[in-house]
Amino acid sequence: MRTFRRLLGFLRPYRRGVLVSFVLAAAAMGVGVLVPYLVGRTVDEIREGGVDLWPLALAVAGAGLLRLAFSVSRRLVAGRVSLGVEYDLRNRIYEHLHSLELAFFDSQQTGQLMSRATVDLQAVRFFLGYGLIFIMQSALTILIAAGVMFAVDPDLAAVSLAPTPLVIWVAFRYGRRNRPATQEVQQRIAELTADAEENVSGVRVVKAFAQEQRQLRRFRKAARRVFDQSMVSTRLRAFYGPLINFLPQLGLAALLFVGGRQAIEGTITVGDFVAFYGYVLMLTSPMRMLGMALGMAQRAVASGARVFELLDRAPRVTAQPDAPALPPGAGRVEMRGVTFGYEGGEPVLRDIDLEVEPGRTVAVVGPTGSGKTTLVMLIPRLYDVDAGAVLVDGVDVRSVDPASLRREVAVVSDDAFLFSASLGENIAYARPDASEEEILAAARRAGLGELIEGLPEALHTLVGERGLTLSGGQRQRVAIARALLAEPRILILDDATSSVDATTESRIKAALGEVMEGRTTFVIAHRLSTIALADEVVVLEGGRVAARGTHSALLRGSELYREIAEKGLPDRVFLTREDPEREVAGL
Repeated sequence: MRTFRRLLGFLRPYRRGVLVSFVLAAAAMGVGVLVPYLVGRTVDEIREGGVDLWPLALAVAGAGLLRLAFSVSRRLVAGRVSLGVEYDLRNRIYEHLHSLELAFFDSQQTGQLMSRATVDLQAVRFFLGYGLIFIMQSALTILIAAGVMFAVDPDLAAVSLAPTPLVIWVAFRYGRRNRPATQEVQQRIAELTADAEENVSGVRVVKAFAQEQRQLRRFRKAARRVFDQSMVSTRLRAFYGPLINFLPQLGLAALLFVGGRQAIEGTITVGDFVAFYGYVLMLTSPMRMLGMALGMAQRAVASGARVFELLDRAPRVTAQPDAPALPPGAGRVEMRGVTFGYEGGEPVLRDIDLEVEPGRTVAVVGPTGSGKTTLVMLIPRLYDVDAGAVLVDGVDVRSVDPASLRREVAVVSDDAFLFSASLGENIAYARPDASEEEILAAARRAGLGELIEGLPEALHTLVGERGLTLSGGQRQRVAIARALLAEPRILILDDATSSVDATTESRIKAALGEVMEGRTTFVIAHRLSTIALADEVVVLEGGRVAARGTHSALLRGSELYREIAEKGLPDRVFLTREDPEREVAGL
């Protein structure tokens, strides 16, 4: 019930439209109720030998036209309300998703989120825009027709309407039993959507390993779960739907028996009998619609519960509404006693103390799972520490506006994501107002000059969904160009050259060496040639700082670093910052 009340809250901005819809529906039903009455009067007029039937015929036609006009107007108004609710809900869900911290998405399937924003939202929208009107319209029809029938003949009305309470009870019972079944169907559809999204996104891996049949079996299994659960709901609908349609027929049978005898005996006129017959037929459809609308309500409540589960998830990385922007500075980074663990897990980082002066380049190395990426992701506050503090230029990152902080921190990850837009738009993502000359300069510094010259539309060439028309190395260079164009105070390179060949890597690192000059830079590295760009190296082990120093000093003084260098980093040569083209012995 609480979910239902919350769903009705989405109609608040459209109160006027909802009220107009109700009024138009009531008017349409009111005019519709006149038709059986007019038909009854026509029958009596014929039996009495009347010849002037034009007024009654015109009245019936006029009532039909009025009902048509009211119904069309009601549908237009209700449609606008429905689409308005969908528009508001869609924007609210999208805005809320962007307000959530990165940790939320680490534990969610994209397909599940998409299902809530599409399938569930549609069910809510359709009920609020149409189902609610159907319920009101059906109830109004029953009340108005029943009122007229009781006014004409209370006893015959009671006989004809006797099944109505039973119909309502059966409809509510159906709704109560169908709601959990519908909720389970929605969940199964979400799982199917997640599987479909995953298979489409990973189609290259699937084809590369010739696993199409395996994925097809997996998808069929998910589709079968949807089918099996839908059959539960279908069986309920198959029983209760016809039952709800059948019960009004009992009232019709009672009317034919009792009302027919009264008409024969002259207790009521044949016209009244025909009018009653028309009213009972008129009630059959609303009773059926009432059952359908209640089923629609159950689906909306089930979907609404899933939507509210998402909307009720409060952001956990927040700032005060009046939080100031990150003050000017040179990019000094400090971590004081930082401890962090992902939701529901053991700490990944423990008691990290780290100071990096402005303009310094720090390489972060360590075994897999030691917390390298997690460490640098705390700087732009993509996650909040569990204990301790992260400071940028002496200011706790939790005390400033996150947007202003992230504008000063550029991240280039090992999995470069590109939008389905032009190459230039992807590079200028952090600075949409950048000129084409600035975009080209950043692209050339990232080693994209030859690529752009070879493209048919240069910077205006579309790169396709996720940039799949580009190679992995090209996508990483676009991501690097995007970061360079942002002119950040702090630059984070998370294994950013892992997908490029040695020649391209050399050109990129030459550019990076220039860009990193005077800018605080963190480099997560797996190659000695990348570590060579750093002023010093931080070695992580088990979420703690195990050693810190220059490459040469750590080779002499840290057994862990020496082991990582010898076994974990395959490069035997690397480039120095002073002369990127000169090879020197690594070990």
